Amino acid sequence: MGEGSHRKMENVRRIAIVGAGNVATHLAQALARHYEIVQIVSRHIDNARRLATTINPHCHYTDKLSELEAADAYLISVNDDAIAKVLQEAPSACREALWMHTSGSVGISVFDGFGSRYGVFYPLQTFSKDVALDIKEVPIFTEGATAEIEAEMNVIASAISDHVYHADSEIRRTIHISAVYACNFVNHLFSIADRTLSRHDIPFDVLLPLIKETVRKVTKVSPAEAQTGPAARGDKGIIDKHLAVIDNATDRAIYKLLSESIMQNNKQ
Repeated sequence: MGEGSHRKMENVRRIAIVGAGNVATHLAQALARHYEIVQIVSRHIDNARRLATTINPHCHYTDKLSELEAADAYLISVNDDAIAKVLQEAPSACREALWMHTSGSVGISVFDGFGSRYGVFYPLQTFSKDVALDIKEVPIFTEGATAEIEAEMNVIASAISDHVYHADSEIRRTIHISAVYACNFVNHLFSIADRTLSRHDIPFDVLLPLIKETVRKVTKVSPAEAQTGPAARGDKGIIDKHLAVIDNATDRAIYKLLSESIMQNNKQ
C-alpha cells in the first residue's frame, strides 16, 4: 500500500452524494471545501435537506434516485445492502461519470455491469454526525476499476486526507474486520462497563483516565505487550469472583470468553 497522489485534477469538479447518514455527512462537508457538492440524495428527505443546507444554499436535495442530477462523480454512502439497489436505480444518463462507494466490506464486484468508471472509497473511522473530527487524519483506502481511475480517486481522497492507500476488496475486508474489533466491539464493552457502574450510581467518567491511558499505551508498545488485568496474570480466583457477581448472563459469557481468549493468547 502506498500514499496517494496529491496532484490536483480538474476533470472532477462536481460531486453528488447518495446518502445522508454519519459517513456521508462528514465526507460531504469535507469534500465541499474542495469540490462543488451539487446534490444530496437520501430516502429520508429531511436528512437530505438537513445535509444539503449545511453544504451551501445552492446544493439540491431529493429522496428520489430518478431525480439524480448530472455530476462528474457520485459517492454512494449508504447501508451495505442498499448499494446494489442504488446502482440498479441510477439513471442511465449518469452512468458515464465516476462512481464510488464507501463500504469496507462490499467488494468492487458490486459494480459489475455498471458503466466503466468506478471504485471504492473507504474511510477508516467511526463517524457520528454531531461529533467533529480531523478528517485529514482519517486513512482512506481506494480501489479503482483501473489504475487510471484509482489515480483519479486518489486525487479526490488526497484533497481531504493526508493518508490515502490502495487496498483491494480482500484486504479491505480484513481491515474492516479489524476495525470492528478495535472500535465497535470496544465501544460495546464501554457500554457494558457503563451499565455495570450505573447500578451503583457511579459515573462512567471514572473510567476515562484508564481508557485514555490504555489508548496512549498502544501507541508506544504492541497491544499484546500492553495487556494487563486478571486474565493476563492468569488469576483465575479473581476471574471466578467477578463471574459470580455478574448477574447478566450475556455479560457474564462475554467476560468469560474474553478472559479465556486473553489467557490463550498469552500462551502463544
